[in-house]
Amino acid sequence: MTARLRTYLELIRFEHTIFALPFAYVGMLIAAGGWPGWSVFFWITLAMVGARSAAMALNRLIDWRIDALNPRTRNRHLPRGLVKPGEVLALSAVGLLLLTLAAFNLNPLTARLLPVAVFFLTFYSYTKRFTWTCHYWLGLVIGAAAAGGWIAVTGEFSAPTYTLWAAVGLWIAGFDILYATQDEAFDRAHGIHAIPARFGIPRALQIARATHFLAWVFFLLTGLLAKLGAFYLAGVLYTGLVLLFEHWLVKPNDLSKVDVAFFQANVLISLGMLVFVVLEVLA
Repeated sequence: MTARLRTYLELIRFEHTIFALPFAYVGMLIAAGGWPGWSVFFWITLAMVGARSAAMALNRLIDWRIDALNPRTRNRHLPRGLVKPGEVLALSAVGLLLLTLAAFNLNPLTARLLPVAVFFLTFYSYTKRFTWTCHYWLGLVIGAAAAGGWIAVTGEFSAPTYTLWAAVGLWIAGFDILYATQDEAFDRAHGIHAIPARFGIPRALQIARATHFLAWVFFLLTGLLAKLGAFYLAGVLYTGLVLLFEHWLVKPNDLSKVDVAFFQANVLISLGMLVFVVLEVLA
């Protein structure tokens, strides 16, 4: 059972939850102006784990025939036959059940938004079949974690909710464009829609830089709208420096450090912003 659980966690890349979960806590802490209580914290955590697990399992299931053709992804669990499609579907159902349970235990607005969340969690996996804006659809879905943390506390939308959502969504979209540079030739050959396949790698890197600049602007705007202080602004400055480092790592003629830029640099951003927001609310 332990080995099977490890297989499922590897399938959904559970460690990548660290990208979105800290920003759900960021939204929660800013909205509450401090600690919202263990109950809210628990249900937000459960909602995030459920949503992310369901989305990733569905993505693996929807894309597994494409993954089997791609040299970079053909060793994933479904193409290799390590798990069955029915198991992956069941795993996604468990994730959706956790999300549903959490949504109904937070507030009426989170419960009402549940069908919308489930739709986008499923729909974004299909977008690369018809639009190169698929990276921004992914950002829209994962960026909702930050808005969800805010709404879970307040039960309503406000201006900083939208700007924080935009900031996280654009950050996600930018590094997803960087990640997609690895599949530029495959995507073009197989009709997969992505910015690197559509515009070429040099232009894709420019678009990623512009996207991350907009993300940084929206992080700054969130602080201004929410009337946050020096610690949050220091976090925004820190995020900008890490983004510059991330783009310094990836060059049109050298994509060997894409994985470092994708995982390590972005973990520094998500955890770093959470630390600065904790310092801000403590101050």
